[in-house]
Formats: sequence, C-alpha cells, structure tokens
Amino acid sequence: MRLVLGLGNPGRRYARTRHNVGVRVVEELARRHGIGLDRERHRARYGTGRIGRVPVLLATPLTYMNLSGEAARPLMRYHGLGPGEIIVVHDEADLQPGTVRIKQGGGIAGHNGLRSLVEHLGTREFTRVRVGIGRPPGGELPMADWVLTTPPPDEAAALAEGIERAADAVEAILALGVEAAMTRFNRRDAAE
Repeated sequence: MRLVLGLGNPGRRYARTRHNVGVRVVEELARRHGIGLDRERHRARYGTGRIGRVPVLLATPLTYMNLSGEAARPLMRYHGLGPGEIIVVHDEADLQPGTVRIKQGGGIAGHNGLRSLVEHLGTREFTRVRVGIGRPPGGELPMADWVLTTPPPDEAAALAEGIERAADAVEAILALGVEAAMTRFNRRDAAE
C-alpha cells in the first residue's frame, strides 16, 4: 500500500488558498478513482482504494500545515507504512503557478509542513510532488500571508491545471516508479 498525503489546512476558509493545492490533488485523485475520503482517524481525513493495480491510502491532515507530521506518523504506523511508501503533495513557492515537479528526498526550503513531516518521520527520504504557487510579485505580501490567500482567476486557472498534472504525476509514480515519472514530468514541465 502507498500513502498519498496532500498537505494543506483544514476547513472551508482555506479550501481554495495556495497552501491547499496538496489537499486538492488528493481530492482530485479520490474523484478520479472513486475513493471516498470519508474516514477520520489519527488527525487525518482519508480513504482507501486502488489506483491502477496499486492499493492506496489517500489522506489529508486535519491539522494545520505546520503540524502535518502529527497526522502522518500515526496514520503511517497504523497502516504499517514506512517513509519509502509515502508520496507527499505540497505547494512550492519556488515554482511558477501550476508547474509540477517530482522530487525524491532533499531539503525543505522553509516549508513548515515538510519540516513537521521530517521531524515526525525522522527522515527527508520520501517522494514529493511539488505544485508551483509562485511568490508574491514585488514582495507585496509576506510569504505567510501569500500562501493563505485565494489567487485571482488567471492564476487560479494555472493552479487548476497544475492540480490535474500533479494528479497525473502521482498516477505515473504509482504505475511507473519515481525515476520514470520524474523523467516524464520534470522534463515536460521544463518545456512548458
């Protein structure tokens, strides 16, 4: 079984913010594959099913972003999963809105959700699907405010396309493996 964990903040107030693209990717995967996100346990909302031939646990923490590890670790322990079996989907300010990149391990680039995961899992060695949200133009807003705002329509459209591509990327990781998916998606986005 693989865990696909979409990072974000709980509640309607945050549903369409930049910080919640990870949650939206998991919701898209659930929709595509008929998996209900109807269980709540271990401070997470989740559902189980299959994507292709792979059994999956799709989950979103019910904690705030900076406490994501508090949901991930007990959920993984309960289902007998290790860090090598998790795919984390999250927003990435260093990528343009809608750009998707796959990454294995590496730094956290100041992302508090990733910091919490690393603290609770004790490793950075998990697969990530990064969805670009960009940075505030001209530094108009502090980053903490930027990620919690709802983007304007043109940017929202780019993010919606990125959410679709990120769901495609998760499907490719599950079907082809991380390396093949990285080759396909990282190169494809570089040309867009």
